[in-house]
Amino acid sequence: MSAAEGYGTLHLLPVWLGDSGGVEQLPPENIAAVARIDLYFAEHEKTARQMIRRMVPTISLPSLEIHRLDKDTTPREADGLIAMMKGGRDAAIVSEAGMPGIADPGALLVGAAHRASITVVPMIGPSSLFLALAASGLNGQRFTFHGYLPVKPAERKAAIKRIDGDAQRTGAAQLFIETPYRNDALVKDLVESCSPNTLLTIAIDLTQPGGSIATRSIVAWRSRVPELGKRPAVFILGTSAR
Repeated sequence: MSAAEGYGTLHLLPVWLGDSGGVEQLPPENIAAVARIDLYFAEHEKTARQMIRRMVPTISLPSLEIHRLDKDTTPREADGLIAMMKGGRDAAIVSEAGMPGIADPGALLVGAAHRASITVVPMIGPSSLFLALAASGLNGQRFTFHGYLPVKPAERKAAIKRIDGDAQRTGAAQLFIETPYRNDALVKDLVESCSPNTLLTIAIDLTQPGGSIATRSIVAWRSRVPELGKRPAVFILGTSAR
């Protein structure tokens, strides 16, 4: 039982990164939790069921209760999901990839759980953001995550220049991501808009075969602009670690 009398515990259940990932990226405690929990919150029910089945092949999928939790979920709906945990019923948020609540709509439900004094338990698992930062050589002591940059080109370039200025002024690493089909447009704007001496890390397909992480100055990237295609990527702007 959690701190809120009569409610279960809310688990944040990360999943592997990429199509080639699997349960080997997760500790046994996660698998044990999946084997006993039957209430889940996820962006897509179909993929959530597939991932749960991969974690526990013997699980009875019809016995699972999976409710939508996405960017369109309202605070009122989140409170309704929390109410399902009455009677000491444990539940879990399942991410589409990586850690729930990080670049993920799970934060709304976690906030509702805290307001209800429900215990929230983050479980161990991969996060592309922290894997990229750790391998970037940029400032791991001070960093900011900006999520997705604006879609419109003019607004995106303005955001890049602002973020580049923050990196130069503070020395903090600046992390952001993009919808994969816009990767190449973002890279083009980065090499055109950033200061020549700014460092740019491009981390692609982390934990996957053929994945790569490279940190170079903008002037070096300009000499050979990469084509990423529709591959999951994390981007970081910064200066040499201080």
